[in-house]
Order: sequence, then structure tokens, then C-alpha cells
Amino acid sequence: MKNQDSILIFGSSGQIGKSLIRKFTKNNYRVIAVTRSIHRKGYQIKTQSNYGYLELEEISSFKEEVISQLMQRSSICINLIGILYEKKQNDFNLIHSDLPSLLSNLALKNSIEQFINLSALGIENASDSKYATSKLNGEKKVRKNFPKSVILKPSLVYSVDDNFTTNFMSLLSILPVMPLYYGGKTKFTPIHVSDLANIIFEIVQQKITGETIECIGPEVLTFKEILIKILKSINKKRFLFPLPLPLAKLNAKLFQLMPKPLLTMDQLRLLKYDNIVSKKYKTNFDLKINANKKFENEINQYSFNWTSGGQFSKKINKLN
Repeated sequence: MKNQDSILIFGSSGQIGKSLIRKFTKNNYRVIAVTRSIHRKGYQIKTQSNYGYLELEEISSFKEEVISQLMQRSSICINLIGILYEKKQNDFNLIHSDLPSLLSNLALKNSIEQFINLSALGIENASDSKYATSKLNGEKKVRKNFPKSVILKPSLVYSVDDNFTTNFMSLLSILPVMPLYYGGKTKFTPIHVSDLANIIFEIVQQKITGETIECIGPEVLTFKEILIKILKSINKKRFLFPLPLPLAKLNAKLFQLMPKPLLTMDQLRLLKYDNIVSKKYKTNFDLKINANKKFENEINQYSFNWTSGGQFSKKINKLN
């Protein structure tokens, strides 16, 4: 039986999922959070919720009958599942294209009122990136299967739980120099995770359907400007130098051999393209949903862990 205030979230253990659980349960929505490992992720997810408003569901594979049973208990479905690099060939297509297609098709069959799918900003022209093309294919399939779906295209999403600012804080704490790919000129419109969660909350509250929305923060920053702000926040001085493309490619080929790559060849190709509004779609600001948190102000609230004497700088020093 459907619960009109029940929200089904796929990808609930990531930074966006945890922030959404906090936002929705705080406002008396019941959330069914899907995870692949309750034992590994369950406790983390539970700490984000208002008591009594969260239900955890573990699924090991995306079988239609299992997903349909979950959707029959929900009125809204949100897909946040995404990856930044492939562990196996074709992972991008499976996660970013085939899975959204399956979920949107089942959402229609199970009379879901709102289906929200997370894509990415700045991917329209990146035809040489497997990540970008898989995301675009996913958008097309979702729109075809469920015309009333909402497709969200956020820029760089950051927070203390991200894999971007925190990685660079760690790297900049160790390395005396930092390469700038494409001269550090690539533009971003970073959005704080709580602002993105609020956008999704307002989409649900306002019952918005059939829109593709570019989700952006209040600033446009280049990659170099982002690194400078991170350096300032951790009180470090480092030499930033433009890395010639042949060396950048060699750098990426070496990095992508790591278990958790710092950079892959596909990510390097994606960095050629600005991560800013395309003007093809509405933004959250067009819909009067503001996202006003500024990058420097927000990272200053958690960067102390990487300053001299901070928690993570101590760990780094022990390793040196």
C-alpha cells in the first residue's frame, strides 16, 4: 500500500543521500533508504534520520520484482546512484544509463507520482567522455520512459563528506606542488550538498514534474581559484603550475591504476569542459529556489582538520 509521504531513495549512503535523509525526515517524511550493505552502511545512514521516520532496505541486485515491491510502498522515487570511475568495463553505462532506465520504467508501471534522477552539469559537449555520454543516455531514457520525471544536473557538489575538497585538502597538505590541468581554467559553479538537498526537497514540496533543472551555487570559480581557496582554508602555500597535456595524460594513466584513482583519463577529458549553466534548461534560481552558500565560507567550517595540528594533518605527518 502506497504511503503518500514516503520517499524511496536509491544511493542513500552518499553525501547527497545522507543530507536528503536529514532534510526529509526532519520534515516528517518517511524515507525508505536502499543500500547494498546494511551492516556496512546502515549505522551511518541511521544517524542522519529523525527517529521513527527511516526504513532501511538491503538489496544485492536490481531485480524488477524487488524494486516494484519497494515502489508500491512509496509515492516518490529518487535515484542518486552514480560513479566517478569504472572498476569494470561498461560500469558507466550500467549505472548511469541502464539503471535509470529500469527505475524510471518501473516508476511509471507502479504509479510513482514523482521520479527524480540525478545527472550532471556540463556534459552536453563532452562526447569524448564515457562518463558524460552515459549520463546523457540515462537522461534520454528516463525522459522517454517517464515524461513527467525531474532530471537534476548539479555542478560540483561539495561538503565534509565529499571526495573532492577533502581529497585536495589531503593532497595539498602533502605535496609541495600541484599540477593545473588545462591551465586550471575550467569553470565550475560549486553547490553545497545542503543547498542541493533543499532544492530536491522543494521539488517534492512543490510537486514539480517534467523539468530538467541545472543545480548551481552562487559563484563561478575556475579550477585554479578553487585550489587557491582550499589552500587558504588549510593555511598552506603551494606552487600551482600548468601541466602540459602529454604529461597530464601520463599523470592520469598512472593515477587510474590506483584502487581509488585520484584522476582517470576519462576525468581528464571531462575537465576540458566548463561545468556551468548551458542556458538550455531552467536553473534552481529560475525556479526561485536559492542556493546561497559560498564555497570559501563552507569549506572553512571543516578544513581545520587539514591545517597544521589538525586531525588529518597529524595522520599525514605520521605516515611521512
